[in-house]
Amino acid sequence: MEEQKANKEGQSEQPHNDTRRDFLKQSSLLTALVLTPPTVFNAAAARLDEKVAEKFEKVPVTLEINRVKQKLSVEPRVTLLDLLREQLNLTGTKKGCDYGQCGACTVHVDGVRVNSCLTFAVMLDGKKITTIEGLAEGDELHPMQQAFIKHDGFQCGYCTPGQIMSAVACVREGHANSEAEIREYMSGNICRCGAYPNIVKAIQEVKNGGQKV
Repeated sequence: MEEQKANKEGQSEQPHNDTRRDFLKQSSLLTALVLTPPTVFNAAAARLDEKVAEKFEKVPVTLEINRVKQKLSVEPRVTLLDLLREQLNLTGTKKGCDYGQCGACTVHVDGVRVNSCLTFAVMLDGKKITTIEGLAEGDELHPMQQAFIKHDGFQCGYCTPGQIMSAVACVREGHANSEAEIREYMSGNICRCGAYPNIVKAIQEVKNGGQKV
């Protein structure tokens, strides 16, 4: 009888012990999660994003870049800026803020200026892309490039490719009729060195000279 009673007591305590053990495990896990530094979570999330990205199927895209037609395979998430710099080695287009706020990455798509950091490459199938590398004709600089050199429209030079691409578009768009108008339509391009007066002079010279841009 005593043996049977002991067995019954053991059986009745087993579920209670299992429940308590599970509770302790869960509590320990929650405590560990709370104490884990945010950087560890961010790193884990980044690795997960990379693994997910690897699963993306690359998409065929045909672009005409600086008058050369290219057939490429790109991931849907790749921006035009990263495609130009990392896959095509066209590093003249600069990565500045990467949020479309500084203009350093400005290029032309079918003659229209765009921030390449905000433009997905897969959206441009069949389009014509012009970067700073494609502005000149061989060894002959574009008139806007010559004007920037003449008027010292750059200092550190990092923003200069985007400034020149926007300046060309500014003239083409018919928005270079006055200093105030030039400043307004060039306001999306930031120069940390403050070479704005010289940039305006360069644009005015090209506009007033009637040179083809």
